[in-house]
Amino acid sequence: MFDIIVKGGTLPDGRITDIGIEAGRIKAIGSLDADAGEVIDAAGDLVAPPFVDPHFHLDATQSYGTPRINASGTLLEGIGLWGELKEVMTVGDMVSRALTYCDWAASMGLLAIRSHVDTCDDSLKGVEAMLHVKDEVKDYIDLQLVAFPQDGLYRDPTARANTIRALDMGIDVVGGIPHFERTMADGAASVRDLCEMAAARGLRVDMHCDESDDPMSRHIETLTYETQRLGLQGRVNGSHLTSMHSMDNYYVSKLLPLIAEAEVSAVPNPLINIMIQGRQDTFPKRRGMTRVKEMQAHGITVGWGQDCVLDPWYSLGTADMLDVAFMGMHVAQMSSPEEMARCFDMVTHQNAAIMGLGDYGLHIGAAASLVILDAANPIEALRLRAARLCVIAKGRVISRAPRMDAALAIPGRPDTVRRRHKVQ
Repeated sequence: MFDIIVKGGTLPDGRITDIGIEAGRIKAIGSLDADAGEVIDAAGDLVAPPFVDPHFHLDATQSYGTPRINASGTLLEGIGLWGELKEVMTVGDMVSRALTYCDWAASMGLLAIRSHVDTCDDSLKGVEAMLHVKDEVKDYIDLQLVAFPQDGLYRDPTARANTIRALDMGIDVVGGIPHFERTMADGAASVRDLCEMAAARGLRVDMHCDESDDPMSRHIETLTYETQRLGLQGRVNGSHLTSMHSMDNYYVSKLLPLIAEAEVSAVPNPLINIMIQGRQDTFPKRRGMTRVKEMQAHGITVGWGQDCVLDPWYSLGTADMLDVAFMGMHVAQMSSPEEMARCFDMVTHQNAAIMGLGDYGLHIGAAASLVILDAANPIEALRLRAARLCVIAKGRVISRAPRMDAALAIPGRPDTVRRRHKVQ
């Protein structure tokens, strides 16, 4: 007797099978003829593990327009605006906005999020709020929190002490922003200091790294060195890495093997990176996307991150990781069938690996968290940003949605939506 059986779903690898769920875990995969509390007929629809976002800012989400709008659209004005917002927001405000976002995320099949939390606030209101949110959503979203000294570990006079306090309060991951320190030397020193904190506590590292158009912003090199020096391989991520877009090709040919050797992963954030970067350029205008395919060719784990939704840095967003992957696919020019399918894998398995989610996936024994999409395969899911027909979180159905409108089918083929499951 299963709690739930998902019948006849198409897995991302193309297999059509049943999935049996019991006590919050996947207990069986294959042809199942058994009783269940609920049988969900997937009818050939794509059944995937849940979406994962390894880079977000829950403390700022849905604050767009408060106290004003980012007129220049730049990273630096966004940071300044966030400083103004911190003065007026409350713990209750942040909790309410973050919980609303988590509901959006769950309805989109996004069931694991890593969120950076600003520690440049002596009251640590954001830390208090996000720890509360983490506990509130634990039954349906796995939320990791990063101690993030937004104004610079050394540039802000109390940031280092506050970051240590945040880790003592139970924050999961050590973060930083070396390119925002006053000098390159301070930035490198902050990377070393923060990695040592992580090593001493047995924690992971996720660093905002080289989020700049400056080709000489090379803190990723220091991050890879410290990772190896401290034995942190497989536990460190570099987020953004936009300066790599502008770096000299010879230097990058040296850098990529170092990143791979240190087992440092990377999370570009395509929606935000292409919106924020290149603001000082005329034409040709740089778009700030790091070298995704080149890193993957070196065996580096690369995911896609959402970063922002309706906050001082980004005025759009819906908590939909298919939107993120769709944009990333275009900007990184990942157009072959293999590359497009890889983009779907980046917002599922690759992001899960970056977060270190041990019980993730569609296999026996894994947490019974999955999403049924109104699509036949991962590429179609990306093309249509397919509806999430059903979301199951830790063995419980938490969201259902209708099929997409047939008007979204291919022009001239009104039966595409219903026929697509027969097309191999």
